[in-house]
Amino acid sequence: MSNSQQYHEPYGGGDTYVDLHNAETVAHGVHTGHQAGDAPRRPPYDDTYRPAYEAPRPPDTLRPAEPFLPQQGAPVPAEAGRRAARRRRARTADRPDSAMRRLLPQALVVAFLAGGTTAFVAEDKAVELTVDGRTRTLHTFADDVTELLADEGVPVGAHDVVAPAPGTALTSGDEIEVHYGRPVRLTLDGHRHDLWTTARTVEAALEQFGVRADGAYLSLARTRRIGREGLALDVRTERSVTVLADGRARTIRTNTATVREAVEQAGITLRGEDTTSVPPGSFPRDGQTVTVLRITGGKEVREEPIPFAVRRTEDPALFRGTQVVERAGQPGLRRITYALRTVNGVRQKPRRIGTEVVRAARDQVVKVGTKPLPTSARGTDGLNWQGLAACESGGRPDAVDPSGTYGGLYQFDHRTWHALGGSGRPQDAPAAEQTLRAKKLYVRRGASPWPHCGARLHG
Repeated sequence: MSNSQQYHEPYGGGDTYVDLHNAETVAHGVHTGHQAGDAPRRPPYDDTYRPAYEAPRPPDTLRPAEPFLPQQGAPVPAEAGRRAARRRRARTADRPDSAMRRLLPQALVVAFLAGGTTAFVAEDKAVELTVDGRTRTLHTFADDVTELLADEGVPVGAHDVVAPAPGTALTSGDEIEVHYGRPVRLTLDGHRHDLWTTARTVEAALEQFGVRADGAYLSLARTRRIGREGLALDVRTERSVTVLADGRARTIRTNTATVREAVEQAGITLRGEDTTSVPPGSFPRDGQTVTVLRITGGKEVREEPIPFAVRRTEDPALFRGTQVVERAGQPGLRRITYALRTVNGVRQKPRRIGTEVVRAARDQVVKVGTKPLPTSARGTDGLNWQGLAACESGGRPDAVDPSGTYGGLYQFDHRTWHALGGSGRPQDAPAAEQTLRAKKLYVRRGASPWPHCGARLHG
């Protein structure tokens, strides 16, 4: 109902309703009052109802009684039938109980409709509903906020704000507000945050997040509206950064994204290999001190030898413990390039940046004897070899004379040692091999190789 609310109540053979705005009761068959412009209508029958406080009619105003039923066999005129019916109603109306029976239904209808109207008006509430800033006033029969939002088709989610809270009872004059949540991907000073806000503009959202926007860089205008789908926002707040360069300190207020930009804002130019104490692409923090490093550099090439390796092969023709160098090794040559750097006038440790092999090393090949040693030489086992060794070298297998010519237990020179089948230096051979070579020498030349100590062999 657009302009008025009507309450229908079935009664009798027609519908009776109450117009809440015109306060007029209308019934089919009974019409009390009329609307403007309508001519008065005569009831379709004589109204015999008379209130108790009115005086009774004079007897002469009553029509003479006529028989209600016509004579048997005689036709009943239509007009006569109507007059009989009116007389019947008149007689019935003169009786008090008939008047009460007629009055009671109408009174009950009026009383019922009056009570129903009061309850109807009491349940109707005028409230103000604001959804995301759009306000409208409406009438509702909802008992609480949850029912009202459901009736109005207003869905709410976990990130939406409703005031008063859902479930709160409603009374006429209440104001209900619904603020929808909006997702915001906020990158604040290099750190990303996924947040929700009920603000409808960027400026209001920053205030809600507690972000200081004065002097800050914003990727979107402050007046930009935030739709239900949300948005991504990059904010760099203003920070204090101190830059040390060329012996001077400069403190600036900046909202730049990198240390390099902050250094440039301080009026400092990086040249060549110049850099900063923190990565130039890093985010400058509030209160941070950045040192500019002035770098000069060069290169230096150095040559280093490459040691040769020793490769040994077994030789069954040589006595066990004997080693013979078949091929001498040769060291190689390596060329290394170093970077030289001076930072703010201080020379740094050279850093190797390249390597080149000029000449490869050649392995040394050594034959190692595997032939078992003879236990003795013929005719020499009864001699005092231990006494000879004590006299020549003090009994030490690795002894070498001051001139470096003679070595071992029996002080062989290199030429004699090799002639006896030895390899390398005599002082490097095992003691048993040295004694065997000495016995062979004795077989060949007797005790003459040891002119001073040879007599000990027989002592």
